[in-house]
Amino acid sequence: MNLSIIVPTYNEAPNVAELVRRTTAAVVGIDAEIIFVDDSIDDTPDVIREVAAAAAIPVRVIHRDQATGGLGGAVLEGFRAASAEACVVIDGDLQHPPESIPDLFARFGQGDVDVVVASRYAAGGAAQGLADKTRVFVSKAATAVTKAMFPIRLKDTTDPMTGFFLIDRNAIGLEGLQPRGFKILLEILARKTLRVAEVPFAFADRFAGESKASLRQGIHFLAQLTALRFGKMSLFAVIGGLGAVANVAIVWALTSAGVGYITAAVIAAEVTIIVNFLLIERFVFHDMRHEASGVGSRFAKSFLFNNAEAVIRIPIVALMVSTSHISAVFATAITLVVAFFVRFVFHSLVVYAPKKPGAATSPARAMIVKIDEQAMQPGEL
Repeated sequence: MNLSIIVPTYNEAPNVAELVRRTTAAVVGIDAEIIFVDDSIDDTPDVIREVAAAAAIPVRVIHRDQATGGLGGAVLEGFRAASAEACVVIDGDLQHPPESIPDLFARFGQGDVDVVVASRYAAGGAAQGLADKTRVFVSKAATAVTKAMFPIRLKDTTDPMTGFFLIDRNAIGLEGLQPRGFKILLEILARKTLRVAEVPFAFADRFAGESKASLRQGIHFLAQLTALRFGKMSLFAVIGGLGAVANVAIVWALTSAGVGYITAAVIAAEVTIIVNFLLIERFVFHDMRHEASGVGSRFAKSFLFNNAEAVIRIPIVALMVSTSHISAVFATAITLVVAFFVRFVFHSLVVYAPKKPGAATSPARAMIVKIDEQAMQPGEL
């Protein structure tokens, strides 16, 4: 086998037959296979098997009962199952035209690159398949921010967030990848120094079905980008910093309204403790949750610890205000900086510590896992 074509799918049944037909026509003369890695909750896997029975090239489907790692995890599973070392990744909605696959394969065949990126923004490319001018602007702005954060690693690509590319799986080190969502190429390029080339393509309209892009996908992208650039502790710091700003803002608003600074500090602390837990749960320690205790236990540990920390910190704020004659806002800010380091260590070593062998999965945790799987479904910026 010379080429494995990996198609991650989520509820793409109406597109399967057309995708296989066009792909088969495009790869005439290339010894190729198609591997669908499917996370669907509809009849997509059954449709794939029906189409595969009549296909002119090998077509396989891997249906995952648990969508671990979202689209990125699906692509990684496809890499592992591939028969060829050269792997094309392409979306299942036909916005990535299969007719461009030979261009990717021909460029890779020159032997001087590890990755060939199909770019919407290279000369000759087009992004008319993005729904409107707003999505075009969001896509280009996100691309600019991403390239600015990785100026060396991404210097050879104009479209690091495309979902359409060919890669030599031997060059990327599959075991080192930690997929966080749907921008798997970005993760690969950010983690590895690879030789990159581009071919232009026209991003088309979706063939059938509805786009899965959403605001939450944008939030996941920002979290993925921050984690790749700064790491877990820095992402914890970003969330803690946002919480600190919110905390200070709440203290300022309440004290300006005549509320005593101790009462204001208590209210601000409780609000930010809850919001910060939800954010770090989703974006910082998401990869540790499956081995940790249930979500209720994690919340209880986090909530009690942060309140204990607040019980200690707030009197210190009061002491600083009364003895050093500084503002409540400034005193709050100083103590929050110190508290950050203690919080990170506690959450890493206690809240998200692996649970004991044999511990049962709670219904609440199972529900959270299900919601999380849905939030990690694919989208295209």
